[in-house]
Amino acid sequence: MLVCSFHCSLHRSWIYKIPFAALLQGKNIKTTPRLFPDSLCSSSFLHLSLRAIMVSHKEFVAAGKQPGLQVWRIENLDLKPVPKALHGSFYTGDAYLLLFTTAAPSYNIHMWLGEECSQDESGAVAIFATQLDDFLGGKPVQYRDVQNCESNTFLGYFKSGIKYQKGGVASGFQHVVTNDMSAKRLLHLKGRRAIRATEVELSWASFNKGDSFILDLGKDVYQWCGSECNRYERLKASEVSIGIRDNERNGRAKLHMVEEGEEPKAFTEALGPKTAIAPSTPDDEKADISNKKKGALYMISDASGTMKVSSVAPSSPFKQAMLSPEECYILDNGVDKNIFVWKGPKANMSERKAAMSAGQQFIKDKGYSNTTQIQVLPAGAETTLFKQFFSDWRDKDETTGPSKAYTIGSIAKVKQVPFDASTLHSNKAMAAQHGMVDDGKGKVQIWRVENGAKAPVDPSLYGHFYGGDCYLILYSYRLGGREQHIIYTWWGLKCTQDELAASAFLTVLLDDSMGGSPVQVRVTQGQEPPHLMSLFQGKPMIIHTGGTSRKDGQSQAGSTRLFHIRQSSSNATRAVEVSCLPASASSLNTNDVFVLKTPGALFVWRGVGASDEEMDAAKHVVGFLGGSPSQVSEGKEPADFWSALGGKKEYQTSKSLRNIVHPPRLFGCSNKTGRLIVEEIPGDFTQSDLATDDVMLLDTWDQIFLWVGNEANEEEKKGAPKIAKEYVDSDPSGRRGLPITTIKQGAEPPTFTGWFQAWDLKMWETDPLDRIRGKF
Repeated sequence: MLVCSFHCSLHRSWIYKIPFAALLQGKNIKTTPRLFPDSLCSSSFLHLSLRAIMVSHKEFVAAGKQPGLQVWRIENLDLKPVPKALHGSFYTGDAYLLLFTTAAPSYNIHMWLGEECSQDESGAVAIFATQLDDFLGGKPVQYRDVQNCESNTFLGYFKSGIKYQKGGVASGFQHVVTNDMSAKRLLHLKGRRAIRATEVELSWASFNKGDSFILDLGKDVYQWCGSECNRYERLKASEVSIGIRDNERNGRAKLHMVEEGEEPKAFTEALGPKTAIAPSTPDDEKADISNKKKGALYMISDASGTMKVSSVAPSSPFKQAMLSPEECYILDNGVDKNIFVWKGPKANMSERKAAMSAGQQFIKDKGYSNTTQIQVLPAGAETTLFKQFFSDWRDKDETTGPSKAYTIGSIAKVKQVPFDASTLHSNKAMAAQHGMVDDGKGKVQIWRVENGAKAPVDPSLYGHFYGGDCYLILYSYRLGGREQHIIYTWWGLKCTQDELAASAFLTVLLDDSMGGSPVQVRVTQGQEPPHLMSLFQGKPMIIHTGGTSRKDGQSQAGSTRLFHIRQSSSNATRAVEVSCLPASASSLNTNDVFVLKTPGALFVWRGVGASDEEMDAAKHVVGFLGGSPSQVSEGKEPADFWSALGGKKEYQTSKSLRNIVHPPRLFGCSNKTGRLIVEEIPGDFTQSDLATDDVMLLDTWDQIFLWVGNEANEEEKKGAPKIAKEYVDSDPSGRRGLPITTIKQGAEPPTFTGWFQAWDLKMWETDPLDRIRGKF
């Protein structure tokens, strides 16, 4: 249905939606009002093109059909898809619409507003967000994110950081994936957990001693580290540098690490004669030394024709029964720059559809900062941050809200919509948004890096990788009558620096031999993109310990082997061989499936919280290992099972892992800026997020862990226990008296390591900064 939207000055900020066909027929029209703030109701919306206000926009056809992230930019008041390789890069003069889909499926919609975007663009993205919400049945959670003040949910999509670029549509800047070797820009990197890279003036005056900067000159990308920049920040900055090379330059740029005072000639050629470097500048973020502060609960109504707000409870914790399904509510956490709008399933349609605009009006009426984040939550899709304000929150079993994106092990069993390769010729946006150029049924060739050369892998072993190796995967397919190629360079977590360097060199040689036409994708173990996983045609990726994938290679498998099988939130299943020897019962996890192979037996152990998909993946592991397996259910293990694991031991059995109401949260406690600051790790956390020069706080709901890195300073060690106590005491849900366990790096118990898949006992033996430098 086509609709026409216009602003009526007689009704204060109401936007009317009128069927366009009815206008053409001259019918009497009963309008449906939708409340928007005055800032969104400029006269420019009289000129909003019809295609931009279609309820079912052409860009919505592929929206939410596959798990993952889709990004659009507002261009001329219309939606234009942003290529997947450029996700995480935003122009400060523009507005963006993002959709994140989980495998459940459930949805998050984000409006992102650059600091310099126009009023018309911010209004247009609000309309498109509402229409996308309509298209998806009103089920998504909606977020309003402003540059430099994004939600942790938003930041979690971009683990390698986000980049702010100057300009926008009005300045002629386009999101295009090219091998542009004429680039010339300077990026300022800030942050330890969530990295933000902001384009700044190309001048020595932009530098300071405390931060990292990236001088991007196209063919060469220089990461400059100030003399006061600490190791962990260098590590995170390197991820941004690698992303520029791999995504924006298709792997063809050369990376350089540069220390302050050791700048090469290219710096003076680009920046002019070097001037004095400014001292480091402290972060301007407030030290958040507690969990989210108290909130207030309001009921909202437009029954009288104008939005009215009435108080329900002045402070948290609240009771879930306070939320009536017939009403909409605002949970005011404005002191922490958060506003939540909850939509009752039986509330009237106009109130439900005007939820985001009601939240924006509330911010304006309260005098809160324009950067305040807004979450619009339909019943059944409440986020963790919202639920923490209720002391008795319980989800129904059928709930498929976004919190399931962060559950471990248990994934809702729904029919997945298959990728339609036949539409790629006419729907290039699908390929760009999903990173799925086809269905993965093209030609695959795999080589292992061995002694500086490529050694072909037996096709019968495709899908099997060794964590101590590097691989080259050449994928060839036909599109539009032409043969296309992708080179995946896969790096195991235990590969050597020499192998890293050799794999990069061999990738360039392979690319050159094919005329420079392939797309290059560099992949680290555990971070494989959906298309790479699709090459194995529904089979799990099996990752072995050891250093070769050849049958006659030097790495011999142990007599007893334990494989940990887990399905990720993106629906990818991996079977990772547990590296600790001998195999131990402490590696088990109640939420997953394990395959245990001994000289005399083969067991498939299913934890209480494991999924059917993980059990299906176990069949492929069993098929490779050989033998007739014994099925073992948690709690009914025979004696010979425990004997094979060296006896029964404590392992991760926390029911919270299976409880979608309270997924675990990880925070870093650091005083690197001069005062003790607590920051949450955005997105799904991994063992690599544990900063060895900090104290980390892991909240598993029923207990708190303090993890002390070996390089943490005395102030952090002394201050962290106080922070943990204040975190619990100020919890808006009313939690009190939780056990707080302090553990040291290298001596982690299974109750801690169980929150991380295939915990690597030897990770701390190598310097993470040296490892990432090897990827340069």
